[in-house]
Amino acid sequence: MAPSITITQVEGFKFLIDFGAAFPALVSDEPEPIGRGEGPSPEQVLIAGVSNCLCASLAFALGKYRQDGGGVTARASARIERNAEQRLRIGGIDVEITLGASAAAMPRITQVLAQFEQFCTVSESVKAGIPITVAVRDATGERLK
Repeated sequence: MAPSITITQVEGFKFLIDFGAAFPALVSDEPEPIGRGEGPSPEQVLIAGVSNCLCASLAFALGKYRQDGGGVTARASARIERNAEQRLRIGGIDVEITLGASAAAMPRITQVLAQFEQFCTVSESVKAGIPITVAVRDATGERLK
């Protein structure tokens, strides 16, 4: 089944992100002064997806090569820039992953590091630029865009 969500505006810039019956919903909000900062911003949700996928891919690659990484943690941040039209855009995402084990304890770490990023669906898709189609409908279902 393809991943899908439903987003509903609660008020202002606060939205409820529904992942379906199996998972709790997530509140997203823009930081002040635009929103009230009552949940992670869309930018934070995006970098969470990228860094979570990279960590999972690293864990997968460690397992593939039977290396005990001692756990995986990451810190991620987005670089916000203005484009030529002076609109805010994410100009880059920096992810720093830390393993709980030393490199000396992982004899095949070179092989792991050479390929783990290729396993990450999210970061590789974002890097390549994901085509996005947008439709807008009114309350009657009429397509406006």
